[in-house]
Amino acid sequence: MAESTTAATPKVKVKPVAVTTPAFEMPKFEIPKFEMPKFDVPKMEVPAAYRELAEKSVAQTKENYEKLKTAAEDATELLEETYAAASKGLSGYGLKVIETARTNSNAAFDLYGELLSAKSYSDVVEKTTAFMRTQFETITAQTKDLAEHAQKVATETAEPIKESFTGAFNKAA
Repeated sequence: MAESTTAATPKVKVKPVAVTTPAFEMPKFEIPKFEMPKFDVPKMEVPAAYRELAEKSVAQTKENYEKLKTAAEDATELLEETYAAASKGLSGYGLKVIETARTNSNAAFDLYGELLSAKSYSDVVEKTTAFMRTQFETITAQTKDLAEHAQKVATETAEPIKESFTGAFNKAA
């Protein structure tokens, strides 16, 4: 028999090689140190006229700043007074409107109570007509009162502003 010889490939054991990467280091660079150059500033005397002009400018700037500061404080005070007057007036106006509505509602409920006790159609017409007359007069008086109150609120609100402008114009003149 024929022996077949197979070429056997020798089995080679490969050892795992540990792959190590060399530690990468950034080259260390140092920032060069520069010294600040020293310049010799020539010493020269500022003429008296320039010095005087600079001093006057500084003094005038301080004076203008004080005037501006005073004007800003006055304007702030004016706004506070105006808002206080407007707030007070508007709350009073609101109370008058509520009072008016209450009065008109009570009058309407009184009419409905009277209409329930009416005995005839002519009685209903008579009571309704009388109510309309008195209600028309009442509403006219209420409207007049509300308009007067609104005018008063507007005047009281605008008064501080008016006084401020008058004072400013008198100072400017």
